[in-house]
Amino acid sequence: MTTLPPPATELSADEARRLALRAQGFLGAPDRRAGVRGVLRHLGAVQLDTISVLARSHELVPYARLGAVGRRTVDDAYWTDTHAFEYWSHAACILPIEEWPHFAFRRRAYRNRPHWNHHLPDGDYDRVVKQLRTEGPLTATDLGGAKKTSEWWDWSGTKVAVERALMYGEVVCVERRGWKRVYDLAERAVPAALLHDDLDDTECLRRLVRLAGQSLGVGTRADIADYHRLKAEQVDAVIGDSGLVPVTVQGWGRPAWADPAALETPPRGRHRTTLLSPFDSLVWERARTERIFGFTHRLEAYVPKQKRVHGYFAMPVLAGGRLVGRVDPAREGRTLVAKQITLAGRKAAPAVAQALVEAASWVDCTDVRVERVETPELHEPLTRELARLLA
Repeated sequence: MTTLPPPATELSADEARRLALRAQGFLGAPDRRAGVRGVLRHLGAVQLDTISVLARSHELVPYARLGAVGRRTVDDAYWTDTHAFEYWSHAACILPIEEWPHFAFRRRAYRNRPHWNHHLPDGDYDRVVKQLRTEGPLTATDLGGAKKTSEWWDWSGTKVAVERALMYGEVVCVERRGWKRVYDLAERAVPAALLHDDLDDTECLRRLVRLAGQSLGVGTRADIADYHRLKAEQVDAVIGDSGLVPVTVQGWGRPAWADPAALETPPRGRHRTTLLSPFDSLVWERARTERIFGFTHRLEAYVPKQKRVHGYFAMPVLAGGRLVGRVDPAREGRTLVAKQITLAGRKAAPAVAQALVEAASWVDCTDVRVERVETPELHEPLTRELARLLA
């Protein structure tokens, strides 16, 4: 482990928040020419999830930064021209294809893993690889079936084999089709210049730590480790050589590191007002979200209904560089339904109304209906502002 120099820069909590917002694409004019692909490269990872309320999370992430980009445009941007691949990063994520070599350490770890939850029947691995070579790209269903029964966890030998091949790096997920992974051989899907595991584990980790720091702007060791789900000791081993610089952030109470390029220019520009996916990388780590925004955020989709506080898919509302509320949305025909809304105060009503109307337009809804506001006296000013914007 490298001995680190003492922090040369002290940041206020507000400066750290603004650095984080700019690094995540929410402060300053968005690079519309680079579009969705630019957002992906800028963030380094976009999380996938099965939940779809207004849209799926990987669609909501570029929408939050760019505005009403077409949903078909989003998927095409991710999956055409070998621009991206899906792999295990923060979770199941879409990653820029340039990061393929950086995950060699994880592919090697999977290849050396002694125990698995699913049994791999003899011969299935070679059969699946051979079938992809001659017929691919294919889904697990095309390959012979994903499940033995209707239970979600009861994978067929085919599904076990192709997922194992994906983890090993012999197979790549090249797109999602009807939410099913489409698999192809890595030798076909990954550009030749990137198709290698030449980087040793230390170099892989060093690069991922540096990229995580750039995508965060500033973060603690835990923040940086969480971005690609690294272990604390893995971060410790390389952070001194990562190019990130140690800083002190007032009120954080723990060491932090920043992207030196981000420190060169004060963050300025226009703030986005938008609904955020609960899986957006700005808010996906709860402790960081509380530290930066003073906002407690928890996805309650997997919480029993009677124990939910803010709703199934409560989406934080970003405005003026602050998290000013949350909305639990649904759709009924061409109406966006706000089943439950929490506002930070009366001043948040116009921003929340704006975020709702813009999101409704994006998903082709022509009306917005508010069912419940947590603070009842804020219901009227919010609905009045909605009526004005929809008129």
